[in-house]
Amino acid sequence: MNTRTFFGNTFSGMTLLAALTGCATTSLPPLAVPEALQVPAGQKLVLDARATGVQIYVCSAAKADPAHTEWAFKAPEASLFDAAGNSVARHYAGPSWESPDGSKVVGAVQAKQDDPAGKAIAQLLLSAKSVSGTGIFSHVTYIQRLATGAGNAPADGCTAASLGKEARVPYTARYRFYAAS
Repeated sequence: MNTRTFFGNTFSGMTLLAALTGCATTSLPPLAVPEALQVPAGQKLVLDARATGVQIYVCSAAKADPAHTEWAFKAPEASLFDAAGNSVARHYAGPSWESPDGSKVVGAVQAKQDDPAGKAIAQLLLSAKSVSGTGIFSHVTYIQRLATGAGNAPADGCTAASLGKEARVPYTARYRFYAAS
């Protein structure tokens, strides 16, 4: 029997396929999507998931003025869960999303909308730069990062004495994955 280990769990291919297929039809609460972050016509939702994780920043020399310091974004690190609370993917640098079925999508930012209150990371529309494997992410064409909570770079703590220091800032978001219909 074909099995895979992911997030510390062992899944048979059929069990995993059944679980992920169910995720595509499980619905999370509706939310408003800003006009600038809408996917083009002809796309269908294949996965809607909640993410919990961290945004990782590194204290670096400021790009605009190397004599100063700033927190620079390094990578995300998050787990994605369906409406029933089942782990369905992990999110990491790239930005990349990988499913337990072995499929993976790497995105490229197409549009962003900053949080008007400045309390959370931007909401995004990404296009698929590459996909691999066979499974839930193998046909993804667009990704939305919506309903973001927290995750902004720290307001302080980045000084010349702390260059190279990392900050792991908790965040939450909703990720929606689309494929051509």
